Amino acid sequence: MVTLSAIRRVYPAADRRGAPLTALDSLDLEVAEGEFVALVGPSGCGKSTLLELVAGLSEADEGEVSVGGRRASGERLRACSYMPQRDLLLPWRDALGNAALALECLGVPPSEARARAEPLFERFGLGEFERSAPAALSGGMRQRVAFLRTLLPERPLLLLDEPFAALDSITRAEMQEWLAGALGEEPRTVVAVTHDVEEALFLADRVAVLSRRPGRVVLELEVPFARPRPRLETITDPAFVGLREQALEALRQ
Repeated sequence: MVTLSAIRRVYPAADRRGAPLTALDSLDLEVAEGEFVALVGPSGCGKSTLLELVAGLSEADEGEVSVGGRRASGERLRACSYMPQRDLLLPWRDALGNAALALECLGVPPSEARARAEPLFERFGLGEFERSAPAALSGGMRQRVAFLRTLLPERPLLLLDEPFAALDSITRAEMQEWLAGALGEEPRTVVAVTHDVEEALFLADRVAVLSRRPGRVVLELEVPFARPRPRLETITDPAFVGLREQALEALRQ
């Protein structure tokens, strides 16, 4: 589904006295159709840059990126939906209208877009909040609405850039379980960025650990638990604990 081969991405110097910044170098990664791959790594190692390359929002200086065999940036962009760290809900739209906006931007009439969004609100426990303003929603609810907005275009690839980073630890754990259940009902290929090793291992089929900048994949861990997973039972399993230690050790290098 997703292939990154020998990727190098260099940002030019901010001014004449600065040096170019190499964000990624010699990076290789493959993601199979239907797989959930989580990326973890030190701050500034190029995780978000990698998502931008996959989404066609940026181009590699060296190497090849393809999504479903598509190499052109515009074709990659049309194959994926991107969920950033912030929910970016519009304060003058209700929750349903915010989710429906993803379809409106694709030319779907507003009334039809809302009609198509409404069943997802019912399925994922948000039915009573359809008419709520974003300001009336908790942080977790806002992220759920943002995720449904990401799902609605029905593109095969989801790119998640630390979507739960701003949430408190209790809400974050709840959202991890909610996301796992949502993907069980609406399967997609997923590439997600997180700083939280436990979150990565709980959600993903495979975790790729990136090195310090310039980022490259230094370790890949297969997670031996079927999705969706019961949280407490999973994170206390000796196999899970062992994987977490391997990932943390790689991050210390």
